[in-house]
Amino acid sequence: MADSHVMTMAHQRCQEKTPIQILHEYGIKIGSAPVYELIQADGDTHQPSFLFSVTIGEVTCKGQGSTKKAAKHEAAEAALKLLKRDTQQNDQRDGLSPEAGDGSNPVGVLQELAMQRVWCLPEYVVCLEAGPDHMKEFTITCRLEGLEESGTGSSKKLARRAAAERMLGKLQSLSGSPEITWSPPSRVHVESLRQSTAEKISLLRRTPLSIPNTDYIQMLLEISLELGFQVTYIDIDELTVNGQYQCLVELSTRPVTVCHGTGMTSSNAHNTAAHNALQYLKMVASKH
Repeated sequence: MADSHVMTMAHQRCQEKTPIQILHEYGIKIGSAPVYELIQADGDTHQPSFLFSVTIGEVTCKGQGSTKKAAKHEAAEAALKLLKRDTQQNDQRDGLSPEAGDGSNPVGVLQELAMQRVWCLPEYVVCLEAGPDHMKEFTITCRLEGLEESGTGSSKKLARRAAAERMLGKLQSLSGSPEITWSPPSRVHVESLRQSTAEKISLLRRTPLSIPNTDYIQMLLEISLELGFQVTYIDIDELTVNGQYQCLVELSTRPVTVCHGTGMTSSNAHNTAAHNALQYLKMVASKH
């Protein structure tokens, strides 16, 4: 009786797993970790939309959602459905992909590392697709805990591999040894800015943010270096109604801070976004 109770408990626990976890476990089994790639991010700030693809072995599926996690969830669910159908149809095949069991697959190694260390999983973004159809060259950027590395290849798979390999190399060089000991800087809590006596934050509290021709990009960069958060500018393809460039700036604070900016040129838009982010940081840092 006790055994069946344990079985039920285990079954319930198993049911609580998300498609992302189930797919990852399946990936470990076949020696080919699932790889998620951000294909598209659009929509308004209050109603964003993300499109992700997941590749596992020879299977690629897409998923869409209002958060990155929801989109990955959808993609993983679609891949599991496909794999279930696939394994039922091909019971005689063991589902191993050509690179299964290949411990030197950098994409899988990096994914495993992130899971073991409880980091955010690596994200792969296609930056460039060049050349004629028969000689395509892809450039893919791998993002992991504030670090970025790019790789190129004649297919997305090879470019992803090259990017993951470079990321592993970067982690080794940051660790100063082949064994990766580097750990990401701890996230800066926005609330902690109130108590901060850091030089740049103290200066920000006293500086009027209305002086023309100020380089707000540089000012934000200096604050980010002092406090230890990342600043990423994301250009938006669409122009505003009155034909201005627009972008978002993302600060890797906890919670993440995202501000919008517009301008007559792309760099003007970046400067405005930085200005808006500084206004926000100043407001938080000055609250009593």
